[in-house]
Amino acid sequence: MLWGWPWRFATLNTHMDAADTIRDAVARVAALRLDAATEPNLHAATMAVKSLQAQRFAGTYVDLLASTEYAGATRFFLDDLYSDKDYSLRDAQFARIAGALQRLFPKQVVATAVMLAQLHVLTEELDRHMARAWIGADAAADAASRYMTCWQIVGRESERERQLDMVLQVGAELDRLTRTPGLRTMLRMMRRPATLAGLGSLQTFLESGFDIFAQMSGKGARAREFLKTIQERESGWIRQLSKGSVAVPCVVALRACLAQAR
Repeated sequence: MLWGWPWRFATLNTHMDAADTIRDAVARVAALRLDAATEPNLHAATMAVKSLQAQRFAGTYVDLLASTEYAGATRFFLDDLYSDKDYSLRDAQFARIAGALQRLFPKQVVATAVMLAQLHVLTEELDRHMARAWIGADAAADAASRYMTCWQIVGRESERERQLDMVLQVGAELDRLTRTPGLRTMLRMMRRPATLAGLGSLQTFLESGFDIFAQMSGKGARAREFLKTIQERESGWIRQLSKGSVAVPCVVALRACLAQAR
């Protein structure tokens, strides 16, 4: 059940405050990117993996992207959590204001910002492992077969499950925030100060996520249904990609998924 996972990420480390957590995560991501920049093949492989994963997500949720109720939330997840775009600007803002996070933003959004930073570094680390495997995989193979091979080489199924848990929790927290009285007004009032402080990217993420989940009908029921769909489909992909015994049908399914995304 979606709501049965441990709420461990919001209180991941009681000895480390939000600022330290965000700084550490951003520093780790920056180090990974700097390392990749010194190796053209690694950088190209990382971009190839990220692009393919974004296509896989779009293909998996082509029905939700076309729906009236869930298109906005699905696009938000694709653009802000599963995208291959460069998050350097948002990362830089996170690092710059980490020490003043509790002062600049309402306390209700601090945990969400921390989770986002932690999710970002975990995703970057997993993508790095995939990129290393991608370099050594058969370049003549089609994208689906090559990706499947890399996934099998990398393994780390438990970390994939943790990544999914964190994605779901970010969504759940954004949904919860929509039912916090006065928070939308508070966020709107933060727009100018945040922009002046150089926090426009972070502010946009928070406002967009808030508005998209607030637009769903059912006072949280639709959001829970959406997140349950994400959980079921992504868990299915993790199982398929991680089990060698279903490698052939998984590759076929992955090819079909990528074709839908085109």
